Amino acid sequence: MSNPRLPIGVFDSGLGGLTIVKAMQELMPGESIIYYGDTAHLPYGDKSAELVREYAIGITRFLCKKGVKAIVIACNTASAVALDAVIAEAGGLPVFNVIEPAAREALAHSESRQIGVIGTKTTISSGVYPRTIAGMAPEARVVQKATPLLVPLIEEGWLHNTISREVIEAYMSDTGFFNIDALILGCTHYPLVKDEIAKYFKRNFTHKVEVVDSSLAVAEAIRNALTAANLMNEAGKVEHSYFVSDFSRNFEDGAKLFLRQSVSFQKAEN
Repeated sequence: MSNPRLPIGVFDSGLGGLTIVKAMQELMPGESIIYYGDTAHLPYGDKSAELVREYAIGITRFLCKKGVKAIVIACNTASAVALDAVIAEAGGLPVFNVIEPAAREALAHSESRQIGVIGTKTTISSGVYPRTIAGMAPEARVVQKATPLLVPLIEEGWLHNTISREVIEAYMSDTGFFNIDALILGCTHYPLVKDEIAKYFKRNFTHKVEVVDSSLAVAEAIRNALTAANLMNEAGKVEHSYFVSDFSRNFEDGAKLFLRQSVSFQKAEN
């Protein structure tokens, strides 16, 4: 049995997973977190499934050496194609992904069972969201669209302006989305444009569309599972560590967008 005072390991290809970290810190303030951003290989969204699995295995190995009590795949692409590989490498540690909590949250807000998903090319082409949702609600219909321009737009800080509005409108005006009543943000970067996407639906749709940000749902799933396993940290000093595979000062600056605070990153020595 793991020690409850051990940290939780979280990883993503870059910045996006910090939305999960922020939600975890708000929901579980007593937990220490080790974050790994694979900046040397980002973005994962246009990489092959085989390559993403290779990266994910290496990061899982790194986090296990750091002595974590659980691993969170804070990346839709890695969750879609590398979950089994991470579970195998984690050696029995609890492993959490972003897909299932997001799917449950969308279904909870969808009366029509018409659900949209946006994400990276690899996430969308994997079909993981339609498969997961079908397993929970076979009657549901899922409409997907790859929206790769949103990630660089967000990382450049081009939010709440003409550029972001036009890109979002170009993607969201897909006719396949006309009947949905829930939209899953299938990339951990996308919560930063959640409000803009929600405003698009309010302007252009006569019915309500729930925009599902999986970060809180993932944090809740982690808290519930750790509580059930008696792994929640009830006492002790909280320490957060942030690692990257390739250090850049720009990465630290960009992290402020996601965490709303300044943090220091160190280059991981695998």
